[in-house]
Amino acid sequence: MTDLLTLGETMAAFRTAGPLRLGGTAGISVAGSESTVAIGLARLGHHAAWVGVTGADEPGELVRRTLRAEGVDLTWSRVDPGAPTGLILFENRVADINRVTYHRAGSAGSRLGPADVTGAFDAPGPPPRLLHVTGITCALGAGPYQAVVEAVRRAHGAGSTVCLDVNHRSRLWSVTDAAAALRPLLPSIDLVVASDDELAVLTDASDPVAALLAAGVTEVVVKHGGDGATSHRATGAVHRPARTVPVVDTVGAGDAFVAGLLSGWLDGADVSARLDRAVTTGAFAVATTGDWEGLPDRAELTLLDHGPGGTVR
Repeated sequence: MTDLLTLGETMAAFRTAGPLRLGGTAGISVAGSESTVAIGLARLGHHAAWVGVTGADEPGELVRRTLRAEGVDLTWSRVDPGAPTGLILFENRVADINRVTYHRAGSAGSRLGPADVTGAFDAPGPPPRLLHVTGITCALGAGPYQAVVEAVRRAHGAGSTVCLDVNHRSRLWSVTDAAAALRPLLPSIDLVVASDDELAVLTDASDPVAALLAAGVTEVVVKHGGDGATSHRATGAVHRPARTVPVVDTVGAGDAFVAGLLSGWLDGADVSARLDRAVTTGAFAVATTGDWEGLPDRAELTLLDHGPGGTVR
């Protein structure tokens, strides 16, 4: 059984140690919100599948090789020889502030469409336990948006739990456009994940959490950055503070948080334990460089219980 199915674009990622305009060396890896969640769950022992499109090029092979190496199922992903794999550039501009530049217009990832997700639901056996979608994929164009619509429709109809991470990217689309695309999905969404400022994408209500719960969403998890996160359900709210770690790189922290949250759900953990795992996996991401490279495996989840500078012998 597939524990998690997710879909989106994963790009070749170039990370510089200073301003891009000054040149110098860059590290090369891969980056993508949904694949980071898939990697996080695979490292924690779950079966995670990623649906996406890469180009028939070396960046695309890097993406596929990396995901395969991390144990992510690529059964329903494909290669499109007619478009390049997208690129993302990370600049360490000043102190711990990074600047991100996308080169993804016309990419293979933007050719994702509804037909790409049907195989995962038509395959023999039970449907995925969880479907995870994000606002990022919806922002990539009509095809990717319709792929999300189809995946949500199929998952909801099959009884899968559907998670929506708003993950608003202002460089990809406006709040108005995001609202128009994401709000129609809400009747089929079980779990919403959003930062405080992203809730307005989903509702104009003065109390957005109450409005989402009243609309039928089972759980709304609000991320507060360095102040932790709160889970809201009809039965009440549960808050967990963030783990205290040295901040190295905040890129990917939200996706790492989601990976921990969904892992806890798959394990049948209660709300408190799910949040504990979520803030822990988020802390691993914050304390290491890269989107996914520092994510823990299951045996490492207790590492942060050791004091700063501690040595595990």
